[in-house]
Amino acid sequence: MNQTFTAFEGQRRLATGPLAEVALAVKRAGQSAEPIAIFCDGTGRAVDLDLRGSDDAILARLPASAPPSEAPEAPPSEPRGRGRPKLGVVAREVTLLPRHWEWLNAQPGGASV
Repeated sequence: MNQTFTAFEGQRRLATGPLAEVALAVKRAGQSAEPIAIFCDGTGRAVDLDLRGSDDAILARLPASAPPSEAPEAPPSEPRGRGRPKLGVVAREVTLLPRHWEWLNAQPGGASV
């Protein structure tokens, strides 16, 4: 699967294509007043490249394989139920520290008052 990447100089599209072509196009664009950003077209994630040195040095530093695009999750074996999903967190563990709960429980009427 060949991934494509797109480089933007500010709001202007600079180059689109394989990572090697985009990296060299960004290198040829040189320093500009606008920031240059490179994104993976499949995932939308930003890509950072080291563009120092010659074209051969830049190509040698490119990742051997681009990060895989995020595949959609497999459908669950059981249908989801209604309501909010269970996250496995007890509210007491998140809202207050244990010492705070102890203090509340020591108050007249307990923590629920």
